Amino acid sequence: MAEKPLFDRVALIGIGLIGSSIAHVIRRERMAGHISGHAQSQRTRDKAVELKLVDSIHDSAAAAVKDADLVIVCTPMGTYAAIGAAIAADLKPGAIVSDVGSVKQSVIRDLGPLLPDHVHFIPGHPIAGTEHSGPESGFAELFQGRWTVLTPPPGTDEAAVEKLAEFWRRAGSQVEVMEAGHHDKVLAITSHLPHLIAYCIVGTVTDLEEVTKSEVIKFSASGFRDFTRIAASDPVMWRDVFLNNREAVIEMLGRFTEDLTALQRSIRWGEADKLEDLFTRTRAIRRGIIDAKQA
Repeated sequence: MAEKPLFDRVALIGIGLIGSSIAHVIRRERMAGHISGHAQSQRTRDKAVELKLVDSIHDSAAAAVKDADLVIVCTPMGTYAAIGAAIAADLKPGAIVSDVGSVKQSVIRDLGPLLPDHVHFIPGHPIAGTEHSGPESGFAELFQGRWTVLTPPPGTDEAAVEKLAEFWRRAGSQVEVMEAGHHDKVLAITSHLPHLIAYCIVGTVTDLEEVTKSEVIKFSASGFRDFTRIAASDPVMWRDVFLNNREAVIEMLGRFTEDLTALQRSIRWGEADKLEDLFTRTRAIRRGIIDAKQA
């Protein structure tokens, strides 16, 4: 016998990769009786209906959240303040309001103060994604075996936190509850800095005057191919990530720059033992990621 739906009505604000994947997994697990959606563009709204991602589509966020028991904001973080102002008056008492952004302190800063006291505000971050975007790119398995971090502000209703955690567990995620500032530091090193490096390396390579663009594409080795995959991620989303987590990213970038300088010195002076030691230690990290099934 199928489990009872967790929510009568779920509203998705934004129907890109994450929003559409959430819609797919809600359908698969029958976690809601009705999915309402909002997207800015008519094309996205039409595609969401065509793909049967939603039961109703709305050209305003306020209309989408009406009577919703769970609202998930799935747009770039630079839009959060405007969305909060737009939906506040139409939120159902007792509704859970969450999001999927990869910086949590800024969500608490920008969205939290705009929401009424009668809702449960629980920021969230499913640590999953691909380089693709748009409603066509979503799939129900995106969250399978991945971690979702919830960062409820102090005093948040524990039953609401558990209900949202159960939602993500049914989506296939492992769930961790974490303080927002700690989350932002962890993600600065595990996600944000690698993306920044990837954008920089791909930009550097393509700017080399003595290397043509066709050669870069033709002779790309696996390392550069991996960087291009990361650097193909949504530019607006990542712009907002770096602007909203700038302190943690700058701190981690400083540490990385110091380590890079030390590595440069080892290469210059032919310090083979130091290079081999570094490469041995980093290979062990990769093996740990594979063992944890996060590869």
